[in-house]
Amino acid sequence: MLVLITYDVNTTTSAGRKRLAKVSKKCLDYGQRVQNSVFECIVDSTQFRRLKYELEELIDEETDSLRFYNLGDKYKSKVEHVGAKGSYDMEGPLIL
Repeated sequence: MLVLITYDVNTTTSAGRKRLAKVSKKCLDYGQRVQNSVFECIVDSTQFRRLKYELEELIDEETDSLRFYNLGDKYKSKVEHVGAKGSYDMEGPLIL
Protein backbone atom coordinates (compact mmCIF):
# COMPACT_ATOMS: atom_id res chain seq x y z
CA MET A 1 0.00 0.00 0.00
CA LEU A 2 1.06 3.58 -0.54
CA VAL A 3 1.27 5.79 2.53
CA LEU A 4 1.94 9.50 2.23
CA ILE A 5 3.73 10.87 5.29
CA THR A 6 4.00 14.57 6.05
CA TYR A 7 5.62 16.15 9.06
CA ASP A 8 6.36 19.48 10.64
CA VAL A 9 9.12 19.52 13.24
CA ASN A 10 9.85 22.62 15.30
CA THR A 11 13.46 23.54 14.48
CA THR A 12 13.87 26.58 16.73
CA THR A 13 16.12 24.55 19.04
CA SER A 14 19.08 22.30 18.36
CA ALA A 15 17.05 19.36 19.72
CA GLY A 16 14.35 20.14 17.16
CA ARG A 17 16.88 20.22 14.32
CA LYS A 18 18.17 16.83 15.46
CA ARG A 19 14.61 15.45 15.56
CA LEU A 20 14.00 16.78 12.04
CA ALA A 21 17.08 14.95 10.73
CA LYS A 22 16.04 11.73 12.48
CA VAL A 23 12.47 11.90 11.15
CA SER A 24 13.73 12.54 7.62
CA LYS A 25 16.22 9.67 7.82
CA LYS A 26 13.58 7.28 9.17
CA CYS A 27 11.22 8.18 6.32
CA LEU A 28 14.03 7.62 3.81
CA ASP A 29 14.45 4.12 5.23
CA TYR A 30 10.93 3.31 4.03
CA GLY A 31 10.23 5.52 1.04
CA GLN A 32 11.02 8.35 -1.33
CA ARG A 33 11.04 12.08 -0.55
CA VAL A 34 8.69 13.89 -2.94
CA GLN A 35 8.84 17.32 -1.27
CA ASN A 36 10.78 18.73 1.67
CA SER A 37 8.66 17.17 4.42
CA VAL A 38 6.61 14.76 2.32
CA PHE A 39 7.40 11.11 1.67
CA GLU A 40 5.71 8.37 -0.35
CA CYS A 41 6.24 4.93 1.15
CA ILE A 42 5.22 1.56 -0.28
CA VAL A 43 4.77 -0.62 2.81
CA ASP A 44 2.71 -3.54 4.02
CA SER A 45 0.56 -3.23 7.15
CA THR A 46 3.30 -4.56 9.46
CA GLN A 47 5.89 -2.16 8.06
CA PHE A 48 3.43 0.72 8.34
CA ARG A 49 2.73 0.00 12.03
CA ARG A 50 6.47 -0.18 12.73
CA LEU A 51 7.21 3.02 10.79
CA LYS A 52 4.38 4.88 12.51
CA TYR A 53 5.58 3.73 15.94
CA GLU A 54 9.19 4.67 15.18
CA LEU A 55 8.21 8.15 13.98
CA GLU A 56 5.93 8.74 16.96
CA GLU A 57 8.87 7.88 19.22
CA LEU A 58 11.06 10.49 17.49
CA ILE A 59 8.82 13.55 17.59
CA ASP A 60 7.84 15.88 20.40
CA GLU A 61 4.04 15.76 20.33
CA GLU A 62 3.85 19.19 22.00
CA THR A 63 5.68 21.00 19.19
CA ASP A 64 5.83 18.67 16.15
CA SER A 65 3.22 16.96 14.00
CA LEU A 66 2.94 13.92 11.75
CA ARG A 67 0.24 13.06 9.21
CA PHE A 68 -0.28 9.68 7.57
CA TYR A 69 -2.43 9.33 4.45
CA ASN A 70 -3.13 5.72 3.51
CA LEU A 71 -3.78 5.61 -0.25
CA GLY A 72 -4.00 1.82 -0.36
CA ASP A 73 -2.91 -0.62 -3.02
CA LYS A 74 -4.70 1.05 -5.92
CA TYR A 75 -2.91 4.35 -5.42
CA LYS A 76 -1.91 4.84 -9.07
CA SER A 77 -5.39 6.12 -9.89
CA LYS A 78 -5.32 8.42 -6.83
CA VAL A 79 -2.01 10.22 -7.42
CA GLU A 80 -1.65 12.93 -10.03
CA HIS A 81 1.52 14.95 -10.55
CA VAL A 82 1.98 18.26 -12.34
CA GLY A 83 5.20 20.25 -12.64
CA ALA A 84 8.88 19.74 -11.99
CA LYS A 85 10.43 16.61 -10.53
CA GLY A 86 8.35 14.12 -12.46
CA SER A 87 6.89 11.05 -10.83
CA TYR A 88 8.45 7.64 -10.90
CA ASP A 89 7.29 4.05 -10.63
CA MET A 90 8.00 3.14 -7.00
CA GLU A 91 7.37 -0.53 -7.69
CA GLY A 92 9.37 -0.67 -10.90
CA PRO A 93 12.97 -1.80 -11.27
CA LEU A 94 15.76 0.39 -9.96
CA ILE A 95 18.28 1.43 -12.58
CA LEU A 96 21.62 2.56 -11.21
